[in-house]
Amino acid sequence: MTVFIIRRLMQAVLVLIVMSLLVFVGVYQIGDPIEILIAPDANQIEREEARARLGLDKPMWEQYGLFVLNAMSGDLGRSFVYNQPPLAVIFERMPATLELALVAMLLTVAVGIPLGLIAGLRPDSIVGKTIMAGSVIGFSLPSFWVGLTLIMVFAVQLQVLPSTGRGAVTTLFGVPSSLWTTGGWSHVILPAFNLALFNIALTIRLIRAGAREAMLSDYVRFARAKGLAPRRVIGVHVLKNIMIPVVTILGLEFGGVIAFAVVTESIFAWPGMGKLIIDSINLLDRPMIVAYLMLIVFIVILINLVVDVLYCVLDPRVRLTDVGR
Repeated sequence: MTVFIIRRLMQAVLVLIVMSLLVFVGVYQIGDPIEILIAPDANQIEREEARARLGLDKPMWEQYGLFVLNAMSGDLGRSFVYNQPPLAVIFERMPATLELALVAMLLTVAVGIPLGLIAGLRPDSIVGKTIMAGSVIGFSLPSFWVGLTLIMVFAVQLQVLPSTGRGAVTTLFGVPSSLWTTGGWSHVILPAFNLALFNIALTIRLIRAGAREAMLSDYVRFARAKGLAPRRVIGVHVLKNIMIPVVTILGLEFGGVIAFAVVTESIFAWPGMGKLIIDSINLLDRPMIVAYLMLIVFIVILINLVVDVLYCVLDPRVRLTDVGR
């Protein structure tokens, strides 16, 4: 396992280097931050001084070389807007995004797995067909439209849930979070459901397909022939075997939820990393954009590593050496 983890970490370093180059070149081409950060009435001398102060007077290759040298020591520069290390600003926003992602994944598991089992065990029933029709809708609806609809219904019409913000943050067991209070949950439920809707639909279809296949397998037929209770057959023989691909997909989707929470956070004014990157792109804050994308790539790589290890725990027939190939 140690060799496998070391090899994956070496691959992660290579991916980060390639990604940083692509992002650095991309943000270098999209515009001049000076035109946004400096007052419109500033003269040419003030503009050149600001450009030199931010290091923008050097050629692109020299800027990237300095970035790589500083990044090797953990320095990703300073934000043009906040005048702080970008990771410090990102880490301030990260708890809000992680809260939103965790609640979204909890909703995915709590809703998607039971509904998928029902649809898989009773595929020809009205309930099963209704669940599958709902999953198609979950796939089809764009998240920004769903978010606006949720706000219109639950915040404007019914006035039972707030439409924006995170709620008060409290500390419990040394962990600051807004989920320790009912007010925090009332704020998170709408954006979390909006973020989880696609994953719920995906989980329903995965569980349904796995359950239908497992019910026709020999080990399930043998378990039934032994006279085991239906609950035990489903819980031990069916659900355990179909959870392997589900864990893999949910692990990958968790990274996607963190990375692509931008739309949801913008709609619900959620103070997380997604809203931060949108603001940084609008202001052409290059250090913030590069640091954010590098952190997201690292998180996704780390989640993939955890998923591979869990894959082997759930299915002992799979070896880590095979997964890493």
